[in-house]
Amino acid sequence: MQQFTYQLEPDLTPAEFVDILRRSTLAERRPVSEPATIAAMLKNADLIMTARCDGRLIGIARAITDFAYCTYLSDLAVDEQFQRQGIGKELIRRTHEAAGLNTTLILLAAPQATEYYPHIGMSQHDSCWITRRVVDG
Repeated sequence: MQQFTYQLEPDLTPAEFVDILRRSTLAERRPVSEPATIAAMLKNADLIMTARCDGRLIGIARAITDFAYCTYLSDLAVDEQFQRQGIGKELIRRTHEAAGLNTTLILLAAPQATEYYPHIGMSQHDSCWITRRVVDG
């Protein structure tokens, strides 16, 4: 059985971040062709929790939080080869724990993941409103 290690990695490199996004399919919905944006996403995150197998990055949870009331889990990505092994659930648990269980953990699900979150005990919220990002250029 494979051993997974989890840890906070505030200095994760943009190259590793983009690589796991691609291996998880999350790259389809992230600005992987914008190096400055990727670097800023990492630099300005409050929590970056990773999962590794034999040193290789296989999962990431990236969150923004006030450590008091709310935690927005902006990225949850697990390498497709390692999915369905509890890694995503454990990344969420550890991220929420690091942010403080007194916070409400919030995320927007990828279209193909909408069935996953109820399965791991999360409840759906019926009102979410967004203003899409405007990309210069």
